[in-house]
Amino acid sequence: MMKSSRFALRPLAALAAAFTVAGAAHAGTIVVYTALEEDEIKEYVAAANKDMPDLDIKVLRLSTGDLGARILAEAANPQHDVIWGWALTNMLDPRVQALVEPYTAKGEDKLAAANKAADGKWFAATGYMGAFCVNTEVLKRKNLPMPTSWKDLSNPIYKGEVVMPNPVSSGTGYLQIAALLQSKGDEAGWTFLKTLDGNVAQYIKSGSRPCKAARAGEYAIGTSLAFAAMQSIEEGYPLKMVIPNDGAGYELEATALMTGSKNKADAKRFLDWTLSPSAAALYTKYKAVVTIPGTPQSKAAAAAGLPKDLSKVLYPMDFAKSALDRDTILKTWQTTIGR
Repeated sequence: MMKSSRFALRPLAALAAAFTVAGAAHAGTIVVYTALEEDEIKEYVAAANKDMPDLDIKVLRLSTGDLGARILAEAANPQHDVIWGWALTNMLDPRVQALVEPYTAKGEDKLAAANKAADGKWFAATGYMGAFCVNTEVLKRKNLPMPTSWKDLSNPIYKGEVVMPNPVSSGTGYLQIAALLQSKGDEAGWTFLKTLDGNVAQYIKSGSRPCKAARAGEYAIGTSLAFAAMQSIEEGYPLKMVIPNDGAGYELEATALMTGSKNKADAKRFLDWTLSPSAAALYTKYKAVVTIPGTPQSKAAAAAGLPKDLSKVLYPMDFAKSALDRDTILKTWQTTIGR
């Protein structure tokens, strides 16, 4: 989910300070790289510090794409202990997989096989899914019908009323395109994306920004995240969340232990914590997809109409294929559509 950050250019120490809770003397320090959103990081880290007051957790938060570039740039000398909540498609890059090592976190045995690596190199407690944020007041004012699918969005009546995340920088943007290509096949998929492009007003760097643009009435429809829609509806905006019936893509947020970690004992403690009841209780506040069994659906999700059984609406993504094809897909998108 693409995730942009105003902290992106700050030194690591300053970044860490934003997400570290001061208090007791710390027995150990770990550095965590993540693409999770800023608000959720603050709440998660506060809870982790409450449960592990002796652990100093320093967090660097970057967008999905920017984080990958940093991890690879530091490959010869990693500066972090843990990768936390990063798009699985990116985590499966062989260059990244060479930098992490197997670790079975406490509670990982309860996760379904699809939500953890067979070789133990990653697990995913959370994920995000694509959805349309549709401004009902704009539709009414412009006499536009409610879309129910990606196919609907290609109808010329929506010209200039659709905003999408840029797949080059946004994990959300990439999962939307990958899901369409996987569901339609490459040839038909690219033909469709070029047709859809005729209705797209702009491609925004952030995965959540298209929803914010729609809720503000700047555009009728933002292809975004289910969580962004749920949150906006809860806050009272005139939005309807639409899960497209022809390709609702999703992404798992993977977590892993760096082979080069300088403090593996505490890094493992943190990894264990990310699957704890304490963490799970917070996830539904920010996530449409929580893989930890027994985690109840949030009131916001129910109010927005998110099905309890997501398997009925999610396209069965092939994450290995998404990872393998990523560079080719993004290059093709940039040369044929990108603007």
